[in-house]
Amino acid sequence: MTVLRARGARLAAALALLALLGGARAHARPILLDRVAVRFIAPETGGVRSPSFIFARVLAFEARLEALSDPSRASDDPRPYLERHVRAALDRHIAETLLASSRIDPEPTADELDRQTQAAEAMLHQRVGGAAALEAAATAEGIDDREVLIVLRREARASLYLDRMVTPMLSPSDAELASLHRTVQTPYSGLPFERARDRLRRWYVSRRLSAALLAYYQNVRSRVTVTIVGDH
Repeated sequence: MTVLRARGARLAAALALLALLGGARAHARPILLDRVAVRFIAPETGGVRSPSFIFARVLAFEARLEALSDPSRASDDPRPYLERHVRAALDRHIAETLLASSRIDPEPTADELDRQTQAAEAMLHQRVGGAAALEAAATAEGIDDREVLIVLRREARASLYLDRMVTPMLSPSDAELASLHRTVQTPYSGLPFERARDRLRRWYVSRRLSAALLAYYQNVRSRVTVTIVGDH
């Protein structure tokens, strides 16, 4: 009974606070916290009965990530992202959502999904310039840790689909990486292979995944209906 009375007291206090805040804001102008920016429909996500939505904050956050990973972006440009970054973010978001919604055989275990989520985070850090850059992009758009995790989990599951159902790409061998290090100019060409190996692996896998995502989306684009939702 003591626990029930305590819970009742907390609930009453919460309701009283909500009522107080509601009264204080009764005559204030409503504040738009977020809005749907894009709606898309695809067979993989349930068709017309189950449209998917991308919110403006999330799309802006993902556009910032695309801008941070764009080597051709002018370093003195004050804009956080350009139109091409928004388009790239939109294409990636839709492609990853479709892949993450598709059946994987065998289905990844919870541990496998956790490990790939951690790998996705490490690759994203490397792609955008570090954990601090990712945190700054999230803070700028009001994205919390839970929302970042949703992005990473989506990317992880999409990566597992590509690796298992299309072609293996998540675990290149040391021999493959050593050959790449000898023959291809990379951001780590100036380092000995032993020092470059882990960063080279993340760079290589990240590039392969990005190329696979782009190719996949080009193939399925015709059956995806994308609607830009206006700001009313």
